[in-house]
Amino acid sequence: MSISNDIARMYLRPRQVVRARLAQGQREDRALAVLMGACGLIFVAQWPRLAREAHLDDTIGLQALMAGALMGWVFIMPLALYGLAALSHLVATAVGGQGTWFRARLALFWALLAASPLWLFHGLVAGFIGPGPALTFVGLLALGAFVVFWGIGLAEAEGQRQRT
Repeated sequence: MSISNDIARMYLRPRQVVRARLAQGQREDRALAVLMGACGLIFVAQWPRLAREAHLDDTIGLQALMAGALMGWVFIMPLALYGLAALSHLVATAVGGQGTWFRARLALFWALLAASPLWLFHGLVAGFIGPGPALTFVGLLALGAFVVFWGIGLAEAEGQRQRT
């Protein structure tokens, strides 16, 4: 199944999609590709907001703002997310989880990628409408989708031990 179809299906049948992704086996290259794709999309989602900020306040140029966002989302966030995935696996193991480090990573990375369409929408609202109730609503919606997807994914990932 293609990634775009799996992302769309994630909003209807998240458990089935996560199970299918986990059943593909332990492939760290795929997990890293999912993570980098998600971080890349969220970086792109920042562009409208950054353009708005650069237009309204010319003290910092658009290129500088984009360089900061690139550094944050493409270089720093992947490392932080690897740490968060490890922490989530440790917590899940402490409460009886039986998954693996890889499965916990994939659950987090896939949740981030699956929620990326909402982060792209959030970026458009931030760029075209700006701060206000609409931006807050879309931000909460995107964050909520990510948390729900991650929770479902982590429950599936830690539910049973997979021998590989």
